[in-house]
Amino acid sequence: MTAFADADLTDDKFLMGRLRLLQPARGYRAATDPVLLAAACPAVAGESVLDLGCGVGAAALCLGARVPGVVLAGLEVQPAYADLARRNADRNGLTMEVVTGDLTDMPRALRRDFDHVIANPPYYAPGGTPSPTPDRDRALRVDTPIAAWVAAAGSRLRPGGWLTMIFATPCLPEALAALAPKLGAGMVLPLEPRRGRDATRVILRARKGGRAPFRLLAPFTLHEGPLHDGDRESYTPAAMAVLREAADLSAAFGRVG
Repeated sequence: MTAFADADLTDDKFLMGRLRLLQPARGYRAATDPVLLAAACPAVAGESVLDLGCGVGAAALCLGARVPGVVLAGLEVQPAYADLARRNADRNGLTMEVVTGDLTDMPRALRRDFDHVIANPPYYAPGGTPSPTPDRDRALRVDTPIAAWVAAAGSRLRPGGWLTMIFATPCLPEALAALAPKLGAGMVLPLEPRRGRDATRVILRARKGGRAPFRLLAPFTLHEGPLHDGDRESYTPAAMAVLREAADLSAAFGRVG
């Protein structure tokens, strides 16, 4: 598929409507992960950001909405999603270079240094029952190893640049093992669904050439209460600030350095 028909798309609000994204009604649809990823990236105005596997542009464009003046680029292997990322950038008044290609064979157009690389890679294990929508299955299921995502990011970062990734907790050992030799100063922020519950996802930050000791940070809690108790939002105030008000996660990560 090279493009989605307009009839097959939804127009969805992110960040309380500060950003509107066209997404396929059936297929992979961005939810909270790209918003959290954007909030965790420590980019400032004037710095360049590459989003590996950018999909419809959710993470990069959330970052652009939060930090005006960042220079955005994205790589997406599925042409139909890359097309939507370009459309979404245009309709939100943001500039984003979107290149179609595979991160294991980086397109020439993106073979340059960036201040930041962000990624929300697939994290469902191979095998199992595939999604009836092939593009959704490809977006969610691990095909390219997490280590290859880390390696691609390390190759594109300038010295001192930051990698920021979000993925399922079982992927963390592979990601940490892949940091050496290019990336160091690793920090992991566990995302616990509710206080005291196991963190099912994590955010990883690492710095090219960083030498600071590894840090396992205090968990960031997404929902109030001990369990889901009805069809309503139950985000903590801190999570609500990130997901609705475009707050960043700097307090969770502490000093950048």
